[in-house]
Amino acid sequence: MNRPAAPPARPSFSSGPCPKPPGWSLDRIATQSLGRSHRSALGKARLREAIDRTHALLNLPPDYRLGIVPASDTGAMEMAIWSLLDTRPVTMLAWESFGAGWVTDVAKQLKLDAEIRTADYGEIADLSGIEPSSDIVFTWNGTTSGVRVPDANWIEKDRSGLTICDATSAAFAQDVDWAKIDVGTFSWQKALGGEAGHGMLVLSPRAVERLESEPAARPLPKIFRLTKSGKLIEGIFRGETINTPSMLAVEDWLLELDWAESVGGLRALIARADANSEALDRWVQSSDWIEHLAADPATRSNTSVCLQFTDRTDAEANKARQKALVKLLEEEGAAFDIGAYRDAPPGIRIWCGATVESADIEALGPWLDWAWEEIR
Repeated sequence: MNRPAAPPARPSFSSGPCPKPPGWSLDRIATQSLGRSHRSALGKARLREAIDRTHALLNLPPDYRLGIVPASDTGAMEMAIWSLLDTRPVTMLAWESFGAGWVTDVAKQLKLDAEIRTADYGEIADLSGIEPSSDIVFTWNGTTSGVRVPDANWIEKDRSGLTICDATSAAFAQDVDWAKIDVGTFSWQKALGGEAGHGMLVLSPRAVERLESEPAARPLPKIFRLTKSGKLIEGIFRGETINTPSMLAVEDWLLELDWAESVGGLRALIARADANSEALDRWVQSSDWIEHLAADPATRSNTSVCLQFTDRTDAEANKARQKALVKLLEEEGAAFDIGAYRDAPPGIRIWCGATVESADIEALGPWLDWAWEEIR
């Protein structure tokens, strides 16, 4: 094959930190809060604005709380798991590495006797017949497998247990049914291309009630504490963060929100991700050396699209091919950070979230085919 004439205009396809929005630049970030205390009136106002605008962009129910917490999505999930689980039965659902990490937390660290349902990469765990009194921990979109839940119809509306959902690769790109989610978490560096280190925690009224009436009976470090004297610490959800946030990251997040609102809000963000994943799928369908890891379109991600080599007779050889393919494309400036996750089957992973342009996905296909011929 001939080497393609020009690479994608924006060759960043990393699944985290994800690409910045089109038109982003450092000089567009507001600087008035930089070097100021996050506890100043200005600092609190900017943090509160980040919370309120994110709440509105996601169309969260009016009585749901949203707060900024430490340590990205991982920190938010750890806060939820350690603060809430213990008083009810627990069902763990995992079909990729991050979901498996939550299983490790619950089964090996907290040592809870949970029902654990897992599935291999490319498949999804059995979602049927979950006891409504059980707390459920799951990942809406499996970033390292490219498998997502098809919807929330499998969650009982009249449940007594809580649903705790890692939504970090789904928020702002998929139609998350927040009415079925009691605790949701996500990070800034995913679907809107923000900076790492900060997580966001969504709490339904049922989750707040549990925290206040049935808290887990275990000691908690300061950064995990959501209650004081039996009551929710409301300041967390008004911009009074537990620890010191990066105001530069906050200002960057506000810039990401500006962009998201300018393109049309949540429905437009979802449509952009859908268009990107459809563009990539058209190339996959035309190729004979690569295929979707998630075979079922109903559970296939529109953000972290994971692909595997069609010839899987030699896993070690495929690992070498993956490494060579990724290296060549990076050297050519055609694609950055597209290797499959280390625990996933060898192949590539292309981020198709809203901050990516469909034209760049379309331009990427010929480069992938050319690089495959070169390294093969």
